[in-house]
Amino acid sequence: QVQLVESGGGLVQAGGSLTLSCAASGINFSRSVMSWYRQAPGKQRELVAAITSGGTANYADAVKGRFTISRDNAKSTLYLQMNSLKPEDTAVYYCKLRRPITDMEYWGKGTPVTVSS
Repeated sequence: QVQLVESGGGLVQAGGSLTLSCAASGINFSRSVMSWYRQAPGKQRELVAAITSGGTANYADAVKGRFTISRDNAKSTLYLQMNSLKPEDTAVYYCKLRRPITDMEYWGKGTPVTVSS
């Protein structure tokens, strides 16, 4: 059974930093494409950053230069380092795993991030 468990969210002041983690189990993590999404109240879920099995990362324009996605395949864990946080970064953050070949997708339950001004 595939499980994705996010952690690390919380309340932080504008300009602060947080690191989110997503621990995966029940699947070959190292071959999967991993992504972070977020959903703010009243808005659609949006892609924040993604990283391939080979470590190539891409980012939404809104977070470029502030957020860093990374992965530790030995620990089956995905990370999102978030710096210079802004109130508009407030959202529930979700990790997503996409399996190779089948393209099946799995989601975590999310971790909330609140940035106060």
